[in-house]
Amino acid sequence: MSLPPELEKARREIEAIARDYGLDFFPVVFELVSYKQMHQLAAYTGFPVRYPHWRWGMEYERVRKSYTYGLQVIHEMVINNNPCYAYLLSNNTMLEHKMVMAHVYAHADFFKNNQWFAHTNRKMLDEMANHAVRVQRYIERYGEERVESFIDLCLSIEDMIDFHAAHVKRYPAPDEDESEDPEAPVTTVPRLPSKSYLDKWVNPPEFLEELRQLRQRRRQAQRKFPPRPEKDLLLFLLQHAPLEEWQRDILSIIREESYYFAPQMMTKILNEGWASFWHSKIMTERVLKDEELIDYADRHAAVTAAAPGVLNPYKLGLELLRDIKERWDKGRFGKEYEECDDLALKEAWDKGLGLGMAKLFEVRRVHNDVTFIDAFLTEEFVRKHKLFTYDLQPLHGRLRNQQPPI
Repeated sequence: MSLPPELEKARREIEAIARDYGLDFFPVVFELVSYKQMHQLAAYTGFPVRYPHWRWGMEYERVRKSYTYGLQVIHEMVINNNPCYAYLLSNNTMLEHKMVMAHVYAHADFFKNNQWFAHTNRKMLDEMANHAVRVQRYIERYGEERVESFIDLCLSIEDMIDFHAAHVKRYPAPDEDESEDPEAPVTTVPRLPSKSYLDKWVNPPEFLEELRQLRQRRRQAQRKFPPRPEKDLLLFLLQHAPLEEWQRDILSIIREESYYFAPQMMTKILNEGWASFWHSKIMTERVLKDEELIDYADRHAAVTAAAPGVLNPYKLGLELLRDIKERWDKGRFGKEYEECDDLALKEAWDKGLGLGMAKLFEVRRVHNDVTFIDAFLTEEFVRKHKLFTYDLQPLHGRLRNQQPPI
């Protein structure tokens, strides 16, 4: 479905501006959809086709009622795919469409370049359709109730995967004695090379006995099942559970989709902050017209509003990225700055380095939410944005600081 001429013109303009700023993204295909279609897509986690299951209907009702009661409005959705597919709400104003498209192009840049998304399937739109066909075939063959009940079991543990599996080598290469019978006792152990007259000191009996017991314990450990702890429970079940072939295939589908969605859960704050940073920059510097300023400020404020004690990932991510840019532009980092005790001097600190934008692209490339917050959430930032919470001490009745609500 092609966009209306006015909207297509705006899309081309925003795409060119985004690339001019240095964003690098897969081609983005925009589709206009109605509220009902948007709710259906949201229930399907953004994909037009999913495997048959009652959870999608439940999620659709939740999204529909949230809209009906005025609790939320979904203005856009974007899929991590090549090409990226993004859905625009047909009832949006032209200003909202432009703001959303700038937001989407930043998401597409994040999907393509963040290392936590590097292992994801870039043809997941086709793969989801394939999953739907396979599950439907099993339903026709084994019955809806039996298949759906098994999917319920799989979904109850769908997040029990190894979120860092693509980036961490969990186990070393097998030891040279792992191929030996774990039941056989260890009778001999290798001795350290030495001259014959030094052997009783280089290889004393107590050392050889300790080495023999160590190897014996290693062999006994192989009797455990599994021999090592396994973080990926779904993989363990695929390899060892007494499942029928169709059950094993469905479990593999759930596991594959869990690994696809895992980076989105791990980068929610940084991803939304990155998209909000760029839609704000693109709109205010290049796209926004004078007569659209007030409406834009209202829409942007609605996205980044933060109620006391509530974490808004858009707001936190955006403000942290802005803080990083300011700090690296002014040189407010490193040993000299950290060791400065003069608050007035630190407040006026500005070395004019201009490294902020380069640092932002580095952050976008390597971080997830945990490392992002751990590396850049400073006490100064928390104080500036009033992220501390307070309560009364039960004994003295005085206010005390609590940890930030993050």
